[in-house]
Amino acid sequence: MRLFSGRRDSTESQDAPSSRKSKRPPNSAFRQQRLKAWQPILSPQSVLPLLIIVAAIFAPIGIGLIITVNNVQNLSIDYSECRTLAGFSYSDIPSKYVRHNFKKKLTAEPQWKVNAVDGVTSCYLQFDIPQDIKKSVYIYYKLTNFYQNHRKYVSSFDIEQLKGNAVDADDLVSECNPLRESDGKAIYPCGLIANSLFNDTFPLVLNNTASEADNYYLTNKEISWSTDRKRYKKTKYNASQIVPPPNWSEKYPDGYTDDNIPDISTWEELQVWMRTAGLPKFYKLAAKNETSTLKKGTYEASVALHYPVDIFGGSKSFILTTNSIVGGRNMSLGIVYLIVAGIAILFGIIFVIKLIVTPRKMGDHTFLHFAEQGDESQLPASSSST
Repeated sequence: MRLFSGRRDSTESQDAPSSRKSKRPPNSAFRQQRLKAWQPILSPQSVLPLLIIVAAIFAPIGIGLIITVNNVQNLSIDYSECRTLAGFSYSDIPSKYVRHNFKKKLTAEPQWKVNAVDGVTSCYLQFDIPQDIKKSVYIYYKLTNFYQNHRKYVSSFDIEQLKGNAVDADDLVSECNPLRESDGKAIYPCGLIANSLFNDTFPLVLNNTASEADNYYLTNKEISWSTDRKRYKKTKYNASQIVPPPNWSEKYPDGYTDDNIPDISTWEELQVWMRTAGLPKFYKLAAKNETSTLKKGTYEASVALHYPVDIFGGSKSFILTTNSIVGGRNMSLGIVYLIVAGIAILFGIIFVIKLIVTPRKMGDHTFLHFAEQGDESQLPASSSST
């Protein structure tokens, strides 16, 4: 038994190495890190052409952007304080509330007045257009200090409602809280975004004070994104199932009826507002004219005041502007291009001066220093200690 046991152990010990799996990686160039590699050696001679190319590309682009944006003509009037500062007859608007960029000088400063008709307070703005402005002309409103980018605000809507589906109050998404239901009825549209809808009424006609025939007509059609116009559908709710958001009480004092349920598929002002902005200061399109020229003259525009901005410490502005291939009047992008070009030119000059003052050949052995035999002062501390 002992001999048999010994032969068995001997056999097992011989078979064990052959059955053991090796963990050694394959002998390939990739696994053994023998792949060919190339690493550029950056020297003034090799970097200079790159800097010249960057400067030659970025400088013309930056200059072109600034020239293009500088041709944008616009007028901005902050009318947040119109109700308190303006009188019942026209008076000059304080300069801190007005900004304008036209190719010609204004013949008169913008003015404002306030008036109430049928219980609705309106701010009347009168301004001068110093020369004809060719198509296209856009009317925006600008809000400041309004954070549409808050994480809870951004998601506060029900997409099925916007698609026209009659969603029960209990089935609305939780993101609509606390504006999901009221008295057992679904709020339509639910959520914080719809409830805070900007509801100052902007004019669709700029009245020419000299000639009614020269009035400038605007439209609020196709001011929203085409994707939004396709996404928003007429609702399948009936009036008994829904109530308006709390802040819409001025527009719907008695709630919804079967005749006044809003058709959000054609209500583009709501679609524009529901497309939330990424910054606390933003512009949103209210009206436009892309077919005719805004003639030189003095115009009057009335803005119905419904939207309070003092509760969040912000401001609201009336913006009349043209456009360019890169958008509105914003010099930032062109300035950034010029800064990059300037940095490239600066470093190019520095490298040229270095080449002239202290030239150096590639692989110059004079820059290699070796410790002489017996000179321990030039040896590293670790070597001397050893």
